[in-house]
Amino acid sequence: MIAVIQRVSESSVTINQEVKSSIGNGLMILLGIEEADSQEDIEWLCRKICNLRIFPDEAEVMNRSLLDADGEALVLSQFTLQASTKKGNRPSYIKAARPETAIPLYEGFVQQLSKDLGKPVQTGEFGADMKVSLINDGPVTIIIDTKDKK
Repeated sequence: MIAVIQRVSESSVTINQEVKSSIGNGLMILLGIEEADSQEDIEWLCRKICNLRIFPDEAEVMNRSLLDADGEALVLSQFTLQASTKKGNRPSYIKAARPETAIPLYEGFVQQLSKDLGKPVQTGEFGADMKVSLINDGPVTIIIDTKDKK
């Protein structure tokens, strides 16, 4: 499971010219799921995201977590994060989970993150053509791969 996490002052996702979800201060999370991912990956990644100290404290030092900042989260499924670019110029998505695997894991991730944050998490729509808007605050962008947790 790969997550691209961006600290934002605002973010939204539009589908068919309608805003589906939007957040203010918080994290916009792109989530790439592969076939080998599990509930263990979900729990570890959600815990890591909630506790990353990437929000500024009173001295403007990145010392507060999403929980400390009482921030919001927007989670979007993005299979292209699992792209392999080793051969040629056309990315291969063979590692990306098929929908029958990815959808339950994506929904499980959203539920776990919501539980860990103690508030609803905003989402896009799995498989939809989404237009994402955001104002990256910092900018702060972090990539976390659950395969690198040890």
